[in-house]
Amino acid sequence: MNTHSATETDGISLPDLIEKQLQQQGIRYRLRQAGQDEVTPRRVQACLLADSDGSVLALFPRDHLLDLKRVGELLGRELEPLRDQRLQKLLSQHQLNQLPGLPMLFNSPAIFEQSLGDEPVVWMDSGLQGWCLELDQADARVLMAKASSGHFSVPLSSLASLPDDPEQDRQDLSDAVRNFTALRMRQRLEETIEIPPLPQSAQKIMKLRVNPDASIEELADLVETDPSLAAQVVSWASSPFYAAPGKIRSVEDAIGRVLGFDLVINLAVGLALGKTFTLPKDSAERTTPYWEQAIYTAAVIEGLARAMPVAKRPEMGLNYLAGLLHNFGYLVLAYIFPPHFKMICRHVEANPHVPPHLVDQHLLGVTRDQIGSWLMRYWDMPAEISTAIRYQHDPDYQGNLHLYTNLAYLSLALLSERGIGSGSEMPIPPALLERLGLTAEGAAKAADKVLEARDALRKLVNVYQHG
Repeated sequence: MNTHSATETDGISLPDLIEKQLQQQGIRYRLRQAGQDEVTPRRVQACLLADSDGSVLALFPRDHLLDLKRVGELLGRELEPLRDQRLQKLLSQHQLNQLPGLPMLFNSPAIFEQSLGDEPVVWMDSGLQGWCLELDQADARVLMAKASSGHFSVPLSSLASLPDDPEQDRQDLSDAVRNFTALRMRQRLEETIEIPPLPQSAQKIMKLRVNPDASIEELADLVETDPSLAAQVVSWASSPFYAAPGKIRSVEDAIGRVLGFDLVINLAVGLALGKTFTLPKDSAERTTPYWEQAIYTAAVIEGLARAMPVAKRPEMGLNYLAGLLHNFGYLVLAYIFPPHFKMICRHVEANPHVPPHLVDQHLLGVTRDQIGSWLMRYWDMPAEISTAIRYQHDPDYQGNLHLYTNLAYLSLALLSERGIGSGSEMPIPPALLERLGLTAEGAAKAADKVLEARDALRKLVNVYQHG
C-alpha cells in the first residue's frame, strides 16, 4: 500500500499539512470515500475535548458512544467537547473542513478506545470532507504510538431497545426520576415531577376539534379570546409561505380564506402546548433549533402526506400536529432533569453520529421520545400523536397507526439528508416507502418543494419563538 498522489484518486488530494505529517512518519494509506451513515467498528470517530488545562483528542469506533464520565475517570479531568467556534477556528488555521483523526496534528495528548487496536484495517477521518484514510493495523499503530488506550466508549448495540409496551415508559421515567433527581418519590409519578396540566386553551381547542358540527366562526371566537394566539394566526396567514391574495383583515378571514379550520386547530394546540415549557437556555451546538425543527418536520410531513395516494392518507391535521410535537420530549427532559440536561447536551455534541434519543437512553435509561409520548397520553391527546412520537425513530414500525409514525420517520430522515436535525443520517428502507405508497424520488421531491420556501418557513418559526 503506497501513499496516494493526487492523480491516483481522480484529482483528490490530502491537505498539504496532513500529507507531510503522514510522510514524515512513513505512514501508508489509501484514500476512500466515506459514507456519512457508515457505522462499523473500523470507522473511527474523532472528538476534540478540552478543559482549562488544554485539549485531548479522543478516537473511538463509530459504532460506539463516547462517555464523558468515563473519559473523566480515565484521565482525572472534567473534559467537554471543544466549543464549535474554537474548533472551527482551529480547523481553518490548518485549511481543514473536518476534524481529522490524526493525533500528530494537535499539540495535545490523545486517547483511543482499546478495541481499535484489534481491527485489521481502520478508516480515519482525513480532514477532507467525504474522504477517509484507510490504514492497515501496523500503520494505525504507528499513528497512535504516543496515544493512550482505554475503555471510555459504549457500543451502541448495548443500549436497551424501546420497550414493546408503551405502559413501560411510565416506569422507565419513574426510575430515571428516582435515580437522577433529588425529588422525593410520591405515590404518583405525575405528582412527583409536577407536570403542568394540559392548558385550558388547548383543552377547549381539542373539544372543538372532535366536534363534527364546529364552525369557522366558533374557532375564530375561541382564538380571539387569546390576543397572542389571534395575532399569531393572522401573522401566520399573512406569511409569504401561504402567499394569500389581498390583506388578511381578521382571524375569521385568516381561517376561512387562507389557513383552513384543520390547520388553525393544530397550530393553536401546538402554540398552547409550547407555552407550558420554556425552551432550555442550554442546547447542543450544531443542532437545529427546537421550533425550526418542529415547523420544518410538520411542513414536510404535510407535503409527504399530500403526495401519498388519497386512499392511504391518514388524517392530515393530526399528521401536521404530530410533526409539530415530535420533539416535545426534549422540552420535558430539560424541565424534569435540569442539572443533567447540560450533561446530555455535551454528550450530544461529543457524539454527532449518534441520534440524541440514544444519548438519553445511555445517560438516563429513558428517552425523550418515551417522555414526550407518555406526556401526550397523560394529557389525553389523540393516540395518533403519542404513537408517532414514541416510534418516530423506528423505520420498521408496523403497529397500530403506523402511517403517522412512518411519516414522522421519513420526514426526519429527509430533513437529515438536507442538513436539518441532529445525529447521523437515517436510512430509508424501501418497505417504509411502500407502506406509505411513495417512491424515493416522490418523497425527495415533496421534501424539496417544502424547503424551497425555507425563508418563508423561518418567518413562521419566528411566530412560535416569540409567541
